[in-house]
Amino acid sequence: MQRAIDWDGEAIVIIDQTALPARLTTVRLQTVEELVDAIRSLAVRGAPALGAAGALGVALAVRTTPDDHDAVRAAAARVAAARPTAVNLSWGVRRALTRLPDGPDAVLAEALAVMEEDERVNRLASGRAADLVRQLCERRPLRLLTHCNAGALATVGWGTALGVVRHLAETGDLDMVYADETRPLLQGSRLTAWELKQLGVPYRICPDSAAASALATGRVDCVVVGADRIAANGDTANKVGTYPLALAAARHQIPFLVVAPESTVDETLASGDQIVIEERDAKEVTHVAGTPVAPPDAEVYNPAFDVTPADLITAVVTEKRTLRFRRT
Repeated sequence: MQRAIDWDGEAIVIIDQTALPARLTTVRLQTVEELVDAIRSLAVRGAPALGAAGALGVALAVRTTPDDHDAVRAAAARVAAARPTAVNLSWGVRRALTRLPDGPDAVLAEALAVMEEDERVNRLASGRAADLVRQLCERRPLRLLTHCNAGALATVGWGTALGVVRHLAETGDLDMVYADETRPLLQGSRLTAWELKQLGVPYRICPDSAAASALATGRVDCVVVGADRIAANGDTANKVGTYPLALAAARHQIPFLVVAPESTVDETLASGDQIVIEERDAKEVTHVAGTPVAPPDAEVYNPAFDVTPADLITAVVTEKRTLRFRRT
């Protein structure tokens, strides 16, 4: 599959993830403003992909105003602030800015390096996690459950949680995957299910509210999710609905794995209490395809993420290390 985010020599090219699964289409982003809009609308999303977006955003800015470093830094700040929870976005921005004194070509080279590294680290992290799944789960073939989308669409290449699925499928150790629908914008049923179909992996879409029942009734051997920010103590922010899923997994003694690159670990935060949680537009709840499904004066609580405490997580797996927390 083509990259979810790429550089064509003049502009950023993304797969428009708001159009899937109805159609696979790409969009060229030629300005920082267009990139910020794409990030906020979730046309490009997923923590590793946002890391690339942050770095490429700086490359776009410096091409526009190569001699005005203050303007570049201001544009970079707008990109970094487009979504506050995923640390990879600001990480990518900071990494590209380190090359700003060396000129536009150096900034672009750093952004391209971020992209080139992405698939390698995701393969390593997901491979390590797949080995751990095999150790923790005796049943074969395995039945996994995942929440949100942590596949190739959420990265530059390969995927994190769905990278585990790919490794297990390649060795014949996978039976099927339950894909939670996942708010906002049904990223599980629209994106994860689409990716699984492309991969030829058997799957079932699971309403978020039915996920605990799937675990309680023995349908799932292991839960594997990605992450948008991991605090120093292992507390993890992921798409909203992950926390109750972890609670159910702990209750039923089912392994719960978080798979992410090291760039998602934020050592500056002692715990998940310090993670800023993005809140989305109320219309994502009160409307479906533009049609109102709630009273016009309804107030809405619509967080995009929640925080799962480390003691509910069996392990956090990156390309470099495996951090064990809850014993299954």
